[in-house]
Amino acid sequence: MARIAGVDLPKNERIEIGLTRIFGIGRSLSKKILQETGINPGIRIKDLKDENIVQIRAIIEQNFKVEGDLRREIGMNVKRLQDIGSYRGLRHRLGLPLRGQRTKTNARTRKGPRKTIMGRKKEA
Repeated sequence: MARIAGVDLPKNERIEIGLTRIFGIGRSLSKKILQETGINPGIRIKDLKDENIVQIRAIIEQNFKVEGDLRREIGMNVKRLQDIGSYRGLRHRLGLPLRGQRTKTNARTRKGPRKTIMGRKKEA
């Protein structure tokens, strides 16, 4: 099992897909990393040689923020918005959508499951 950026990558996945298990690396970035190293994207992680893993690890450490550093940076950005009292910071604090979406009917992902109000009936 290959360990890159503190994440164990599953053995039977293609390396192109396996790299996306690392927080901060998606499909396009994964393809770009493999293109730089010259590794075939279709090869399985269990078939990688140690020097290939070292190459991938070196490129990720030099060029990209991933996992803990990226999570910390995102958290600090949100905290900064809340501290300066911006509209987006307020929406973060309240757990509501921040980019102008409607909240009367949608936004269940941000607001959570519906809270039923007891004893309230629709009037005819």
